[in-house]
Amino acid sequence: MEPNATFQRVYDVVQREPVLIDGMSSIREALDIMQAQKLSALVVKRRDASDEYGLLLLTEIARMVLSNNRSLERTNVYEVMIKPAPSIGAEMAIKYAIRHMARFQLTHCVVLNGRELSGVVTLNEMALVFRES
Repeated sequence: MEPNATFQRVYDVVQREPVLIDGMSSIREALDIMQAQKLSALVVKRRDASDEYGLLLLTEIARMVLSNNRSLERTNVYEVMIKPAPSIGAEMAIKYAIRHMARFQLTHCVVLNGRELSGVVTLNEMALVFRES
């Protein structure tokens, strides 16, 4: 392989701005957003500059809220979210991002450029893009 060969980076896979939600929002509100925008994950906003992003996955809602018959209105996002959110750098090569996510059994990661949020990627999206390259 040539040393100057270009590789696809994670930022090539991020397709749109991430949808953010406040940690104090209800799970009902989160599900409404997810359904309306056909999403399986929402990024939970930082409370301040020193805080970390969280990640709310539909699978976690199913596992922790729906399967336990908890109230959608009285359960808050912060009770279910993954925090700190698993993340990968925007500049990382897709093949290493796939390896990282597979090793830790992650389906979604937030993409960070420094400490700034660039988006969310899924293992499925990256695998399809990698396959095409």
